[in-house]
Amino acid sequence: MPPKKAQKDTSELPLSAKFARCKNTLSMGFVGLPNVGKSTITNLLCGANHAEAANYPFCTIDPNEVQCIVPDQKFKYLVDTWKSPSIIPAALKVVDIAGLIKGASEGAGLGNAFLSHIAAVDGIFHLVRAFESDEIIHVDDSIDPVRDLDTIQSELCLKDQSVMENVVNMEKERVRKDKGLSRAADVPLSETFQSAFDKVNKLLAAQTPVQTGSFTEGEIELIRDWGLITTKPQVYVVNMTKKSFIRKGSKWLPKIKEWVDSHGGGTIIPMSAAFEQEYADLAGDAAAQKAFLDECTAEAAKLGLKGPGFVCKSVIPRMIRAGRDALCLQSFYTMGPKEVRAWTIQRGTLAPQAAGVIHTDFEKGFIKAEVCNFEDFKKLHGGEKSVAKVKEAGKYKQEGKSYVMQDGDICVFMHNVAKGKK
Repeated sequence: MPPKKAQKDTSELPLSAKFARCKNTLSMGFVGLPNVGKSTITNLLCGANHAEAANYPFCTIDPNEVQCIVPDQKFKYLVDTWKSPSIIPAALKVVDIAGLIKGASEGAGLGNAFLSHIAAVDGIFHLVRAFESDEIIHVDDSIDPVRDLDTIQSELCLKDQSVMENVVNMEKERVRKDKGLSRAADVPLSETFQSAFDKVNKLLAAQTPVQTGSFTEGEIELIRDWGLITTKPQVYVVNMTKKSFIRKGSKWLPKIKEWVDSHGGGTIIPMSAAFEQEYADLAGDAAAQKAFLDECTAEAAKLGLKGPGFVCKSVIPRMIRAGRDALCLQSFYTMGPKEVRAWTIQRGTLAPQAAGVIHTDFEKGFIKAEVCNFEDFKKLHGGEKSVAKVKEAGKYKQEGKSYVMQDGDICVFMHNVAKGKK
């Protein structure tokens, strides 16, 4: 009998991650009303103009997928140390989903198609507009990000409520088949199912994402199969004017925070697509980019806004990291004279599963992992392209199948080739 496959350790994961699919190729999707800046910011995240950014609703119809390089100082250090010809950083997949409008859950606009696109991603960048512009129309003809948050959250919850209408029938059908009951027989539903069902409906009725609720492990197992949009983690992104971003303030930010806190909480990232676009347009000229940031910081200083909190810098790296954190993703590294590479896994991944990300045979024939922590390598390698001094210091360890991978692990996996090919 083959050995039981190692399972991921999910004990330390947040609730939203426990609802998620167990895979390492997870994606974030931009969700919001039309003309709030989704396509522009998607372009900025990946550093190229992949998505059409136009000033009219539904200019993005098919979801546009981009790969965003993850800012990673550990990886950069390893690259600088080894100077290998092949360099492969970690990336976050981001999907630009067309704008929703009120009534999307009932098919308004292109709602049904767009909601299915949201269902296909694993986490949500919830983008709201907090800037005035005569040139960029708003679907509701006025700026009110709190109203917009209500609109989008309402549509997502309504969509989930429509899914819940079929959940009981699906569960009864499953139980009927498992127990061999006739169509006329009463079908008993478990206490766990009824509890999960009632909790979810209560949250959705209050326009609150399901991922902010409190559930037992048994309830989570059931809910995971229901395919609810609001089980996905959300990162709230506020698109402000350049002026507001430089000043690190907007009349809308306190109201947005109050709304987010009252709807389960979450990360809020204030940003300005206009600021980021100006900065991105100077790409390739480091001196010009620095001058731009210094000029913006000086503008804030003239208003008495000084200190580390008012030093202007791009928030694009923060957004990418926030997306990774929301999906509970982390990196481990392989390094050598031919290649330095960052591999993406979810938190809680065991060593054999991490090996399988490199090649499925590595997981099937897993023997052990030779692991050292990045910080130990940085401190001990003494400028050498080697882990010899790390080994001498006793910081190079051999780990077995139960080892839970840590962010920043540097690994070599030992596997049985013959066993892996079976």
